[in-house]
Formats: sequence, C-alpha cells, structure tokens
Amino acid sequence: QVQLEESGGGLVQAGGSLRLSCVASGTIFSAAMMSWYRQAPGKRREFVAQVSSDGDTNYATSVKGRITLSRDNAKNTVYLQMNSLTPQDTAVYYCRANYRLAAYWGQGTQVTVSS
Repeated sequence: QVQLEESGGGLVQAGGSLRLSCVASGTIFSAAMMSWYRQAPGKRREFVAQVSSDGDTNYATSVKGRITLSRDNAKNTVYLQMNSLTPQDTAVYYCRANYRLAAYWGQGTQVTVSS
C-alpha cells in the first residue's frame, strides 16, 4: 500500500509562486511514475505534469514554461514549482503514483490564486 501526502497549497496573488510537495510512503517510490493533476470547481480532473522513474518530465500545454516538476528519490518526494500563477490555476492539486498496474492518489491540496 502506498500513501501520498500533499502539502504547500494556499492562497497567492496572481503572478506569485507556490511549491507543492508530495511525500510517498512505502518502498516503490523510486520506481513509480509520479504525476500531478488538478481539479477546478465544476470541472473534470486534468493532468498537469509527470516525472518518470528516470526523471523524464512531461507537462500539460497550459502550464508548460511556468511549472517545474522534480523528484528526490532519497526523500520519497516530488516537488511541483509553480510560477506566474493566474486565477485559472485555482484548483485542488492531487499527487498520483503509478507503479505497475496500480495507481495511488493523495487527498489533494487547495491552491487559490486571487486576481
């Protein structure tokens, strides 16, 4: 069983920055694909970014150039650095781990960007 715990969300003004963290329990972290998704009120959950076990990253078009995803396998943690935030980035941000055929989700952390 893998548990994921997100942190770092909060209220920030437009143009500001936040860094989200996701800490994973268990021993599979270094082999897992780690991703971030977000869900705004009234909208479907959408992909934000992912980092493979090898460190290769992929980003949604809407965040490319503003968001950087990194991982620290020694700390079982991924970091989502978000810059130049806009009100459209307001959402609950969820961390996800994919390992073999299983997917694990965290509880989410709220990010609110004021105009």
